[in-house]
Amino acid sequence: MERISNRLLSWASLLEDSTRAQAVTTSRMPFIHPHLALMPDAHLGLGATVGSVIPTLGAVMPAAVGVDIGCGMIAVKTQFTREDVAARASTRPLSELRRQIERAIPLSAGGRNNKVVATAQPRVEELTRMADAIGLEPGAYAKAWELQLGSLGSGNHFIEVSLDEEDAVWLFLHSGSRGVGNRIAGHHIRVAQELMSTWWIDLPDRDLAYLVEGTAEFDAYIAELRWAQHFALLNREEMMDRVIRQVAEHFGMAVEERERINCHHNFTERERHFGKDVWLSRKGAISARPGQPGLIPGSMGTASYVVSGLGNPLALHSSPHGAGRRFSRSAARKRFTIEELREAMTGIEFRDTDAFLDEIPQAYKPIDQVMADAADLVEVRHTLRQIVNVKGD
Repeated sequence: MERISNRLLSWASLLEDSTRAQAVTTSRMPFIHPHLALMPDAHLGLGATVGSVIPTLGAVMPAAVGVDIGCGMIAVKTQFTREDVAARASTRPLSELRRQIERAIPLSAGGRNNKVVATAQPRVEELTRMADAIGLEPGAYAKAWELQLGSLGSGNHFIEVSLDEEDAVWLFLHSGSRGVGNRIAGHHIRVAQELMSTWWIDLPDRDLAYLVEGTAEFDAYIAELRWAQHFALLNREEMMDRVIRQVAEHFGMAVEERERINCHHNFTERERHFGKDVWLSRKGAISARPGQPGLIPGSMGTASYVVSGLGNPLALHSSPHGAGRRFSRSAARKRFTIEELREAMTGIEFRDTDAFLDEIPQAYKPIDQVMADAADLVEVRHTLRQIVNVKGD
């Protein structure tokens, strides 16, 4: 851990100067208490650094929570093993399982279902009741929000079938609150920016605009944020249930869930740290209280980790959420080739297309280094290696 200042602690051994400067700027906001914690996967973000844990007194910065509210991971351990995969491959190759999953779950930006299916219906009803209770009209943000429940999205969102160190099969996916969460976040970022202008508050970065606790604008944001966080959690549950059905069909028998973990990495919660109740915003970070299960994915083609929190108080009971980008998407597309992507994905069933070139592992920090930096934040329980990868364009 590096103490960059009394207001900024960093666990990132690989830290670009621009990322460090952005984190320093955020740490100087007057309501930070006691300090900002920078995770090992830190990289530039909107306003605040992705991979930062930001405790605030009496205020929340919507852009410092993230625009994909509630984004996170879910993983399920099954009873299947490498031997089961190999035995089935002679008659049903993994490419067939990949295509099954791609048919069952809408992929890519804007992807949505044609209708609300039976498994999604009770989840949509739960979200509708929750919205009614807070006076939220999700349709005002995204008309077809119900049809996006159970859809993946694009970018670094993924669905994977993996093997752990004991050759057990795990199902693992990463996604968030889709279009409706993005629009909720964008609305409240704009509200905060307008308030800063109204109050003649000069900010070092307009995306550090904040909402003040006790105001109607703050209350509206927190209520809608919690709704979007729950949408994201149920979205992952719905997709995982569909993946489980496809895996059961592939192996010809029901899936036995040995373990299920579902965790956010873009969210804010009321927590107590260093003697005060704060709003703790984790932007690209997961909660890592003592013994708390968590998930840290690598990049496309690399390992992912099932972890247990160590409850490090200086890190505000948090840990990284993944590998963290080294190159922007545009830079990665210019720098790397489809041949390099294929080489990185050797032995993994995936859709072979240059649409995923900006997701090549070399565009991210080495996940092994990130995990080494996180040694005092989490304990690794399982190391997962992909055998099937599904992504949206």
